[in-house]
Amino acid sequence: MAPNSVAVTMEKPDNFSLLEINGSDPSAFPDKRKSISPKQFSWFLLLKAHRVVSCLSWLVSSVKKRIAFSAKNINEEEDPKSRGKQMYRFIKACLVISIIALSIEIVAHYKKWNLELINRPSWEVYGLVEWSYMAWLSFRSDYIAPLVISLSRFCTVLFLIQSLDRLVLCLGCFWIKFKKIEPKLKDESIDLEDPSSFPMVLVQIPMCNEREVYEQSIGAASQLDWPKDRILIQVLDDSDDPNLQLLIKEEVSVWAEKGVNIIYRHRLIRTGYKAGNLKSAMTCDYVKDYEFVTIFDADFTPNPDFLKKTVPHFKGNPELGLVQARWSFVNKDENLLTRLQNINLCFHFEVEQQVNGVFLNFFGFNGTAGVWRIKALEESGGWLERTTVEDMDIAVRAHLNGWKFIYLNDVEVTCELPESYEAYKKQQHRWHSGPMQLFRLCLPSIIKSKISVGKKANLIFLFFLLRKLILPFYSFTLFCIILPLTMFIPEAELPLWIICYVPIFISLLNILPSPKSFPFLVPYLLFENTMSITKFNAMISGLFQFGSAYEWVVTKKTGRSSESDLLAFAEKEEKLHRRNSESGLELLSKLKEQETNLAGQETMKKSLGGLMRPMNKRKTNMVFKKELGLAFLLLTAAARSFLSAHGLHFYFLLFQGLSFLVVGLDLIGEQIS
Repeated sequence: MAPNSVAVTMEKPDNFSLLEINGSDPSAFPDKRKSISPKQFSWFLLLKAHRVVSCLSWLVSSVKKRIAFSAKNINEEEDPKSRGKQMYRFIKACLVISIIALSIEIVAHYKKWNLELINRPSWEVYGLVEWSYMAWLSFRSDYIAPLVISLSRFCTVLFLIQSLDRLVLCLGCFWIKFKKIEPKLKDESIDLEDPSSFPMVLVQIPMCNEREVYEQSIGAASQLDWPKDRILIQVLDDSDDPNLQLLIKEEVSVWAEKGVNIIYRHRLIRTGYKAGNLKSAMTCDYVKDYEFVTIFDADFTPNPDFLKKTVPHFKGNPELGLVQARWSFVNKDENLLTRLQNINLCFHFEVEQQVNGVFLNFFGFNGTAGVWRIKALEESGGWLERTTVEDMDIAVRAHLNGWKFIYLNDVEVTCELPESYEAYKKQQHRWHSGPMQLFRLCLPSIIKSKISVGKKANLIFLFFLLRKLILPFYSFTLFCIILPLTMFIPEAELPLWIICYVPIFISLLNILPSPKSFPFLVPYLLFENTMSITKFNAMISGLFQFGSAYEWVVTKKTGRSSESDLLAFAEKEEKLHRRNSESGLELLSKLKEQETNLAGQETMKKSLGGLMRPMNKRKTNMVFKKELGLAFLLLTAAARSFLSAHGLHFYFLLFQGLSFLVVGLDLIGEQIS
């Protein structure tokens, strides 16, 4: 039976007839037809328009409220002159142009100019608006489309080159796993029965206002399994809070009384940030007695056997300058933001660091959880304060001097990930602006160095250009600017394999080191494109030496690594009571004085607040204007794509625009006051 037919049967089978009616034939029910008057159709359109306008007005009002509230909570350290005003103006200009173009396209769509004017001779075009639209079509195809096509092809080539690099890295990682390649000791291990055979090791813990995590880092370093007379721990405190300085001093004194060789250092003039802190510590006279130095940031808690797993690799290997361990994260499952960060960092350590360490004996030092040969540091020029990536700086200079690196993927040091988007964004800005600063400074040294041509090419084209410059450039330009603009320039439309198939394949490769993250494939793909604006802005500021390239903001910590479960929390409280009972007469007298002094009472309250995890008070979310601007640009392009029924283009632009909107309104991650 035809799909649009109706069969009618009579209940009495004596005399019945079968009538088959085609539903598409309107003449079958002439008296049932209802014609729609122009007035009714106009009211219908007005109702739909009213709903659209009400939705838009609600969205705009919510954004205005968010901006008004966030203006009261902007950090004092935010410098508006260094926050990419030019980038924000560029995004606004693109947004205004896209809105105007969308308005014209909507009018053209409902008046069917796309079908009529193109095939109509110019002398038959009536009206100024029709003539303007036809002139725009001609100008677009003759001048704008060729430029956009050329730029999109250039970015596509860069995209394919970077994808090939990612594929080669994954193949190298598979080869390492298949062949079970791992760094092996070149000499016999250290004689555990003879403490004098242990080399002298200096442990440095640089910190700055790390109230939430200072105790756990000092405690973990003090419990390293190494002869007490062969190790010295330097707590390098750059905090500007006197109360916090007192707390850290007390913590150091507690461990010193237990026999740990630990000292407290505080700089009166805090210059050079972390690099200046480490450089100042290396100038101490007693440093010449030590052979190796290991660095742990304030939120890193190494296992007691860390030194016994890393330092022996230096024995019998005089060319080895660095042994780097892997990071692991105690809060990787805390929220969506930490899960997405975990995917990136797992790929970085499992694939990038391991492959470069095995095949090139070089990789970027991660700034912490590594052991340096002090001789390698001194011969490479020591810590320099010229960039915000002092760790990458010293690694490149050591590589140019011929030192080799080893990466240990099976040695992990726990730390925590930023849980708020504001903290993560500032961290990523520093991580992506610093390499471009360093590239400008190191390029002449790389060219003049005595390393092989292959190593020079790897440093210039792969380490710096491809992975630090090209990646954020094409990611932002291709997927956030060119793709939405092509919706208004059909001649330059991108094929599906560029916006869908290849990115999904590369995202799958990125997720392989963390297989439990496969359900987050699509959010990861969208979030990486969302972060491209931050990385691109940081790359430009570092390359051209803008003011924001020299910003150093300490990543906010929550102290979660000290309370991963209730048992750890109970141990911490027990440790607090033991601290008050076993810290000695001097500390007890000091505490008694503080009990009768109001300032002392507040200090103890802050001490308890530092030891116990603070309540995560929700603060008013911030607003990130560049992300919001790109959100509306992509949503506008999605509306234009919907008119043209582009299918996957529409869905990609829609969800990518929504992801920018979520990030722009600071609705991802945890907001911590």
